[in-house]
Amino acid sequence: MSLYATLTQHISRSRLMIALGLLAFSFCLRVEAFAHNVAEGDKGYIQESSGVLFLPFVYLGAKHMVTGYDHLLFLFGVIFFLYRMKDIGLYVTLFAVGHSTTMLFGVLMGISANAYLIDAIIGLSVVYKALDNLGAFQRWFGFQPNTKVATLVFGFFHGFGLATKILEFEISSDGLLANLIAFNIGVEIGQLLALGAILILMGYWRRTSSFMRHAFAANTILMAAGFVLVGYQLVGFAVA
Repeated sequence: MSLYATLTQHISRSRLMIALGLLAFSFCLRVEAFAHNVAEGDKGYIQESSGVLFLPFVYLGAKHMVTGYDHLLFLFGVIFFLYRMKDIGLYVTLFAVGHSTTMLFGVLMGISANAYLIDAIIGLSVVYKALDNLGAFQRWFGFQPNTKVATLVFGFFHGFGLATKILEFEISSDGLLANLIAFNIGVEIGQLLALGAILILMGYWRRTSSFMRHAFAANTILMAAGFVLVGYQLVGFAVA
């Protein structure tokens, strides 16, 4: 019996409807949903800074990752069914390489794109990972995408989204490379901190009998959250 079929047997239709109902309600909330939104104070600091400011940019990078719900949702999906630290390390490294490469390259080369469309793609990365966890690709299309390649490619989009936002701030060229490296180090530190917290919570959950029973519901909610992100970004693109 496939993983998808096994998980489906452990969730009732009513639970799924409640979960989707709560997510639908979230569409009505008047909140900003910019995946790479930056606090006004941090934005002003970045715009006014000049010269090498290594530690402040490390802090800003870590803060961005820890508060970046798009990154956290994707990472949550990536490690959902990973149990060995070797596998977790591999996937997180692939994501970090992709994220770092396009962030540095995009800022240094001055390459940007529409922030709404990039963030919509990032939302789709969350949808993809949820569907992958549910075994939907194998069930619907009869093939399994290469999850390692997908993680790297979506890492590229996550980094490019951040590069686009940084370029909007017109950051000073004085000390630019050192500050970008510091920011990227901070991002990876923040990623490790967030990942550690997720793994601790997942570790407790996996020891309970409810894990497999609720795994389908959790990934359905993850998928719906990804669609919420996509919807907000496309609406923003349409009205901008």
